[in-house]
Amino acid sequence: MKSDPAPPRTPITVSVVIPVYNDAAFLRTCLRALAEQRRPADEIIVVDNACTDASAAIARAAGVRVVTEPHRGIWPAAATGYDAATGAVIARLDADSVPPVDWVERIAERFQAEPGLFVYTGPGDFYGCGPITALLGRRLYIGGYFLWMGLWLGHPPLFGSNFAMRGEVWAATRDRVRRDSDTVHDDLDFSMHLGADHPVTLDRSLRVGISARPFGTPRGLGRRVAWAGRTLFAGWPEYAPWRIRRNAGSRRPRSGSAGRVQRPRA
Repeated sequence: MKSDPAPPRTPITVSVVIPVYNDAAFLRTCLRALAEQRRPADEIIVVDNACTDASAAIARAAGVRVVTEPHRGIWPAAATGYDAATGAVIARLDADSVPPVDWVERIAERFQAEPGLFVYTGPGDFYGCGPITALLGRRLYIGGYFLWMGLWLGHPPLFGSNFAMRGEVWAATRDRVRRDSDTVHDDLDFSMHLGADHPVTLDRSLRVGISARPFGTPRGLGRRVAWAGRTLFAGWPEYAPWRIRRNAGSRRPRSGSAGRVQRPRA
């Protein structure tokens, strides 16, 4: 006697969160790319982080949801967006991210097919610069981030311009991260607070375009490096590598829990 077929799974829902501060031109391009997705997002949330330009107006004209966060800073804005998201999966872009047409589709299909997938991230390709700068940025800046921070954390870090997570990950982590800080990198800080119960999968084929503006001036690049130092060392020794790994181990899942960590490659 044949058994009844399993009922079809409920399609997974995807919310895309985009924090923005005075990035109207970039945001317009990002929203246009999202409008062209083969599989549209179920919800797009633009977080107006006290913008004084046309960013919020552009978002409303595009028909997406706008929430406000008056406390300036990428972490406060991103956290507000995650709090507002209603999708089973929360995906994240920056205003200068340009996702390919299959970006949402790939995220939805991967999370639908893999119940043990919790956090999913990929790198970026620089635009608005020459080929040498793009190559060095890809190899040294982004490649170095995944390599060295992966060694520091013991797992791949999130890349804030291109990642997605199950809503339950944010629910479990939102009160541990330094979400009110405007002087730390939100993606690196988030990575430091993820436990073994929410492993990160790094997929190097999940790529988005990102602006080369970090290399626009030595001051701008230096500021980002300084933020990385504050993110890693401001809470020393609480955030020392051995303590991060020990704390992650204390949150290790019970036997039978699924998940995968793909180690970063150089």
